[in-house]
Amino acid sequence: MPTGEKGKRDGESGNKAPALQRARVLSGMRPTGRLHIGHYFGALQNWVRLQNDPAYDCFYFIADWHALTSDYANTSEIGENTLQIMIDYLAAGLDPKRSVIFLQSLVPEHAELHLLLSMVTPLGWLERVPTYKEALENVKDKDLHTYGFLGYPVLQCGDIVMYSEPGAQLFVPVGEDQVSHVEVSREIVRRFNFFNGFQTDQVLKDSSASRLDRGHLFPTPAQGQTSKHSNPK
Repeated sequence: MPTGEKGKRDGESGNKAPALQRARVLSGMRPTGRLHIGHYFGALQNWVRLQNDPAYDCFYFIADWHALTSDYANTSEIGENTLQIMIDYLAAGLDPKRSVIFLQSLVPEHAELHLLLSMVTPLGWLERVPTYKEALENVKDKDLHTYGFLGYPVLQCGDIVMYSEPGAQLFVPVGEDQVSHVEVSREIVRRFNFFNGFQTDQVLKDSSASRLDRGHLFPTPAQGQTSKHSNPK
């Protein structure tokens, strides 16, 4: 459950700009292993900087449902990894009084929106995602021929549009390996809008690999030193 006190902070003087003038930032990590120094310099350091910038409302989470897309056959370590990552978040300087910090699975709307978006997403769009094809070729110790893994970008799309706010820009800083996921997300929400008449496509207009420095939506274990789907050591 989100731990930040956003309502109280909106009324505090001197610390934050008025709510409608602040942009939002969303980022998270999968609990597929323990964090290390690469995570700090690759993501957490930047998250703390954004948290302390009065221009942003920040939402940081632990993406435990995303961990299940590749580690569904052995979930024994996800719970402990989740606890340790939360401890590392706080130790790195993330502050529940300045950011919303939460566990993905405790917000059921993530799964509900993923379900609705998956109803309109063509399989061909997901099968063409470069990271999906690369993982099938390179990961040999796990069976990734599942919808959960194929539909990873749909769940990610749900994560993103969940935190849009009328009148506020939403920034989803990602690494180069995730740019294709953001592009697919744009297409998914446009298609969802076409069928349902909801104006959701503008949510993703500012998502870019070049925005907000080195933040990543779901940072890899060693930011390029380790396979995205292997456990960091």
